Amino acid sequence: MVAAEIALALHLPLDIFLSHKLGVPGHEELAFGAIAAGNAPARYLDQQVIRETHVSPADIDRISAEVAQLLDRRALLYRGDRPPRELAGQTVLLVDDGIATGASAYAAIQVLRQMHPAMIVLAAPVAPASTCAWLRRYVDRVVCLHAPHSFYSVGQFFRSFPQLEDQKIIDLLRRSN
Repeated sequence: MVAAEIALALHLPLDIFLSHKLGVPGHEELAFGAIAAGNAPARYLDQQVIRETHVSPADIDRISAEVAQLLDRRALLYRGDRPPRELAGQTVLLVDDGIATGASAYAAIQVLRQMHPAMIVLAAPVAPASTCAWLRRYVDRVVCLHAPHSFYSVGQFFRSFPQLEDQKIIDLLRRSN
C-alpha cells in the first residue's frame, strides 16, 4: 500500500519485487535471513541469529525452499503473464512498508543489483536507525521517515497494520499499469 501511494503521488509505474524473511522455527517473526525472487534469486542468512537460535542447516534448506515456492506462486498470482519491468539503467525506488531487521530489503537489493539499475533508492516509513545505517552501504540512498534507536517491531508505529489481501495487490498493480 505504501508503494502504491508513492507511485501514485510521484506518477511512477508500480511493480512488485518480492522478498520474504526466513523465520526461526517456532518463532517465525524472528528472521534468520531472507530470500528475494528474481532470475537469480538471492538469499541472505544472518549467521548470528542462526547461531543464537540453533537453526539447523536442514531447517535453513527446508524453510528456504518453502519461501522460494511461496514467492514464485505470489509472483505468478500478482503479475500473471506480464514480465517484470526492465530496470537496467533506471532509477529504482524500492519501497517497504516498514523495515525491522533489514534481511528482506538486503536480499531484494542483492537481486536488484544484478539487474543493473542506474540507482537504487530504498524508502520506508519506519526502520531502526541501525538498520538504516547498515542498508545505506548497499544502496545509493535511504529515505526513512522515522528511524528510532528503540525499535521492537514495525507494527508498533502504525495504528493499524493489516496484511494486504492478494486481490488488493492485484488491483493496485492493474490500476498502475
